[in-house]
Amino acid sequence: MANPVSDTAPWWRGAAIYQIYPRSFMDSNADGIGDLPGIASKLEHVARLGVDAIWISPFFTSPMKDFGYDVSDYCDVDPIFGTLADFDRVVKRAHALGLKLIIDQVYSHTSDEHAWFAESRSSRDNPKADWYVWADAKPDGSPPSNWQSVFGGPAWTWDARRRQYYLHNFLTSQPQLNVHNAAVQDALLDVARFWLDRGVDGFRIDALNFAMHDPQLRDNPPAAATNRPRSRPFDFQQRIHNQSHPDIPKFIERIRQVTDDYDAIFTVAEVGGDEAEREMKSFTEGSTHLNSAYGFNFLYADHLTPELVCAALYEWPDEPGIGWPSWAFENHDAPRALSRWCRPENREAFARMKMLLMACLRGNIILYQGEELGLTQVDIPFEKLRDPEAIANWPLTLSRDGARAPMPWTRDPKSGDFSDAEPWLPLGEDNLARAVEGQKDGSILAHTAAMLALRNQHPALRSGAVTRCHAADGILVLDRSAPGETIRCIINFTDRVHPLAPETATGAVLAAVNGATPDTLPEFGALICRN
Repeated sequence: MANPVSDTAPWWRGAAIYQIYPRSFMDSNADGIGDLPGIASKLEHVARLGVDAIWISPFFTSPMKDFGYDVSDYCDVDPIFGTLADFDRVVKRAHALGLKLIIDQVYSHTSDEHAWFAESRSSRDNPKADWYVWADAKPDGSPPSNWQSVFGGPAWTWDARRRQYYLHNFLTSQPQLNVHNAAVQDALLDVARFWLDRGVDGFRIDALNFAMHDPQLRDNPPAAATNRPRSRPFDFQQRIHNQSHPDIPKFIERIRQVTDDYDAIFTVAEVGGDEAEREMKSFTEGSTHLNSAYGFNFLYADHLTPELVCAALYEWPDEPGIGWPSWAFENHDAPRALSRWCRPENREAFARMKMLLMACLRGNIILYQGEELGLTQVDIPFEKLRDPEAIANWPLTLSRDGARAPMPWTRDPKSGDFSDAEPWLPLGEDNLARAVEGQKDGSILAHTAAMLALRNQHPALRSGAVTRCHAADGILVLDRSAPGETIRCIINFTDRVHPLAPETATGAVLAAVNGATPDTLPEFGALICRN
């Protein structure tokens, strides 16, 4: 069934998207690792939430050194996840349930086991010699520039075959594609066509601002002093030459030309870094670039505040030529929000407030699997860590594994019925208590579905403009407007009771959480009113 406010607009504008991390969603073959048949078997749960689309993180052939973001074959499924036929069944099942399907595309790098890289490294004059970023050593044998890897250490690795260095912004096993090369762009666009022809409805493009480098290989300047802890050499530089090249939007135009050949395709870029807002706007400007982009406004924020919300929304005014934002509070790389933003005793109330806030945001909203259950970060002991970044930087980097712990479908202490075998990561006792099976009427799961339904019923919430965003004393007053209606969201981000002035909450109350009334906001209380 079409959403009542989406019939005259693209389906993705204001959409709620549910991210599935395939290793951790559902295991169908008892190997402890989630897979595509497991996803297909649990899509009814996702559809019942009322989301518009699912985004499936990488399932492509990979040595799994970075768990799928190191692709060795863009056009096949890794055997641990199933087959292309299994993927086709996921597409069919999703569409039967009214869900669009988005998949990752990793255009900035491949695995060092990709056939392209094997050919590229074999000599300096083969047909793919310039498909990756190669450079000679400096006269003293040191790397060509001072660029540093996200995961620690230099971003250059020596290769004896070519007697040159190759660039890798992430793991040494993730060589950087030379996306300046038109032939590389052509190959990547053919990958997009392959999946579009199989029925996908869009792409989330990973680390897009890393897709092009400075061909002059100039050193990055040092970053300004900061009070934030620096656990990696990467944090000590202004990263202006190893990423964010001004030609990236030209490549994006080519991506858009391909997706425009298919009906109702949605593209969203992941953009991080110090210049994220500027780059997101550049990547989504007008009608010839991507549809949307999301950054790290909330993903790594230590605290959720009204000021943070207003600052994020004001970056995306409802003006001609300005792109459409997407927002995520959690994902497979970021710690669970409830573990960052509130004390354990407040998690139930905070989760309800947080979900109401998400329903009020202008832009697309991305829910990470288990967020609808109120899952928290699992404490993974060192001996069970799988995250290469956390292992390399232990104990200074918080493990991404804690957010990648498998979904608890029941309270079964062995595996939460995620698998008939030992799961690849422990689920955590706290999260087993929040399993899907036990969340009935009045639960966070039911509340999430109610908030998404409310968002879909009101054009002002789904796609309307932000006409006011006021933050003071821990209270957010957010007005959303569309033709024929104005809706006000009033949210208490504190654990203190806050009385409301008579003129603050007027009109019909559409939603109230944690005991909120038009007169008073209890701790983490929130209201949605329609004028």
